[in-house]
Amino acid sequence: MYASWPDAALLDAMRTDEEGAFEELYKRYCYRLFTVAYQKLKGREVAEELVQDLFTDLWSRRASHQIQQVEHYLFSAIRYRIINYIKAQKVRSGYELYCRISLSEANTDTEEALAAEDLSAALLAGVRKLPEKSREIFQLSRLEHYSVPEISVRVNLSEKSVEYHLTKSLKLLRSYLRDFLVALMPLLFL
Repeated sequence: MYASWPDAALLDAMRTDEEGAFEELYKRYCYRLFTVAYQKLKGREVAEELVQDLFTDLWSRRASHQIQQVEHYLFSAIRYRIINYIKAQKVRSGYELYCRISLSEANTDTEEALAAEDLSAALLAGVRKLPEKSREIFQLSRLEHYSVPEISVRVNLSEKSVEYHLTKSLKLLRSYLRDFLVALMPLLFL
């Protein structure tokens, strides 16, 4: 029934809770969006998850979306999700490096041990400086490994708000830790 409808009509029907219209939009764009995500991320599960999150968000906010062109919106949205995923992976990699350095403290000389202790103290101080809601969301995401949708449900905020708090936390922590990371880098490459 919906296969012959233009995108704009499907969007209007979706706003009135017509699941069939949503399913048709999903059929039209799912594979193409997956292909874009897969080409950038080289991971099937991650690409599928980003596309599913995008369509879940589209459905959950169907009544409030002000979308003019569905295709343009979906491809822009998947690009932003890819960028945010890559940024999060870089932060996670940096944190894992920090953890490895901390764990190998016993095998390092005194100067390296002091640098690692300073960085650990700076990280904890930086996390304590975060606003309360941002700190809670950061801890759920980075330390307890909850996904954005899970955090959204847990703290009763929209996914966009959770993403905002994560971005804010990461920016603040980067600025708090910048001096320590610059001082630590020469020690990592000895």
